[in-house]
Amino acid sequence: MRLYFKPGACSLSSRIALVEIGLAYDAIRVDTETGLTEAGDAYRTVNPKGYVPALELEDGSVLTENPAILQFLADTHPQASLAPACGTMERARLQEWLNFTSSELHKAFSPYFSGHPLGEAEKEQVEGRLAWRVGDVERGLADGRDFILGNGFTVADAYLFVVLNWSGFIGFDLARWPHVAAYVARIATRPSVRDAMRQEGLIADEAAE
Repeated sequence: MRLYFKPGACSLSSRIALVEIGLAYDAIRVDTETGLTEAGDAYRTVNPKGYVPALELEDGSVLTENPAILQFLADTHPQASLAPACGTMERARLQEWLNFTSSELHKAFSPYFSGHPLGEAEKEQVEGRLAWRVGDVERGLADGRDFILGNGFTVADAYLFVVLNWSGFIGFDLARWPHVAAYVARIATRPSVRDAMRQEGLIADEAAE
């Protein structure tokens, strides 16, 4: 199994799921700017869309789109309890949060990674949209739950954490949303999350800390 990733990108959530499950896999780094893997191969031969993640299975088939990969990993390894059972309201909630994170929250961060500096007017507009979407997450956590679906960690948390954690890279302070800030801090201490972030060089190796 191969995970095609870019450090710190949304592919990190797929890595978190792989670590949670305990699967053996190869991680192939992708430079999405040049379109090349770390070995110099054309990434579009793996994923014609050109972005990460992509998960290549043992039979050579390739799955793309983060929510699809996350649900596939959870469903094929139910012992990890990373997703509620299909056909339940809880499963619909999982899909609800995966879709929100992908289509709304992730999109709200995108302008910060566009490669060009934001003008004052544009920055104000972009920050307003992002604040609106972070507020949606704040309301989802307002009852004091530890995880976005309730009491158990799921692949929805893996994805939501990774995207919210981008706030630190762009200097977007989460203090206005205390439940969100506490959630990000809490998920960041989870062993699988720390392991995945260490593997991508996002935090120091504990032996060196």
